[in-house]
Amino acid sequence: MKKALISALSSSSEYISGEQLSQQLGVSRTAIWKQIQTLREQGYEIEAQPRVGYRLRSKPDRLLPEEITNGLSTSYLGQQVIYYDEVETTNEAARRLAQQGAMEGTLVVAERQTRGKGRLGRHWVSPRGEGLWFSFILRPQMLPVEAPRATLVSAVAVARAIRQLTGLEVKIKWPNDLLLEGKKVTGILTEMNCEIDRINYLVVGIGINVNLDPDTFPSEISKVATSISFCLNRKVSRVLLLQKCLEELEHYYNTWKNSGFESILVEWRELSYTLGKWTRVKVMEETVEGLAEDVEEDGSLRLRLKDGRIYRVIAGDVLFGED
Repeated sequence: MKKALISALSSSSEYISGEQLSQQLGVSRTAIWKQIQTLREQGYEIEAQPRVGYRLRSKPDRLLPEEITNGLSTSYLGQQVIYYDEVETTNEAARRLAQQGAMEGTLVVAERQTRGKGRLGRHWVSPRGEGLWFSFILRPQMLPVEAPRATLVSAVAVARAIRQLTGLEVKIKWPNDLLLEGKKVTGILTEMNCEIDRINYLVVGIGINVNLDPDTFPSEISKVATSISFCLNRKVSRVLLLQKCLEELEHYYNTWKNSGFESILVEWRELSYTLGKWTRVKVMEETVEGLAEDVEEDGSLRLRLKDGRIYRVIAGDVLFGED
């Protein structure tokens, strides 16, 4: 009912009478009034005029399930939303849901993460109401060896979403970062539960610095991170960006499942910030240097070393001069 009421109020810039809403939603006028009060408590600014009706003036900048699903064109990704005002990590919350049998496409979103994490256990700064911190559950019928591709698929999808909504030239840094003007704006963390011959589930966690002020970043990341709003010089609707990301993620995930990885890899190469650069890669306790020539079908990075030998990096961290 709440979703339908928001949709009805959003569809008109004029006042809508309580009687109209009552008939449209099939509930009593008292029920409409109670839902209006609930929406106001959540931050919706709704005007009321006696004998005239209600008018929506503004919506809160919150990632409420009703806002995310209202107008979302996906078939399954993000249609089931678990919302937290605050959580340790959305990946951990999604993992628990996956273990309990949550359906593919279930989305976990939070206004703030208290222990947001990136790859290798690194901390991800996740302040309240300023970014997108979300995770979703996938259950692909694939072999575990194919799982690393999920990160590359997600990177292409989110890069396309940001580009389409903002026009910014987002690039992908292997294996899991998106960059704007050479600085990190998005991180992707994919975690897997599997058996020898099957993936039980994947949890893909994505953090996007949407409206953060880079001046507030901790000193250790202030030189290497940025935000969309800083690059645009204006704020961006987090709900619209999340909807666009979910739509692109479902599209590219379906392409991967139904048509294979090849076409997505072509797009990944086009968007790559890494390929063609002399690159240092930290692999376990050593650092390898070489020309980043390509990304293979399995998601590994192919380096050509100084002596001409080829070195394939299955997992590691790409370092540039300032890292």
